[in-house]
Amino acid sequence: MNPGPSTAREEAEALAIQALTFVAGDGERLGRFLATTGIGPAEIRVAAGEPEFLAGVLDYLVTDEKLLTEFAAATDIDPADVGHARAVLSGNAWERDSP
Repeated sequence: MNPGPSTAREEAEALAIQALTFVAGDGERLGRFLATTGIGPAEIRVAAGEPEFLAGVLDYLVTDEKLLTEFAAATDIDPADVGHARAVLSGNAWERDSP
């Protein structure tokens, strides 16, 4: 049974926050993230409450295979789950969710 839309969104947001925490946990990773996104350190906390920003965090993660692999290993998450969460937060159905 697939989780309902609100449950899937909540899980996707939780995964994105976990990814943001992972990125922010290392100065070099955080510096690259800030430089790439153009967001300032003081704005992250407020932005983290926005689904679009959280989708952007996952976009950032999947564009760097090494970073994605490190995140997946550190959190014991299947890298495909990041893609799924990204699709959910972007408002797109993931192919595995289709009947």
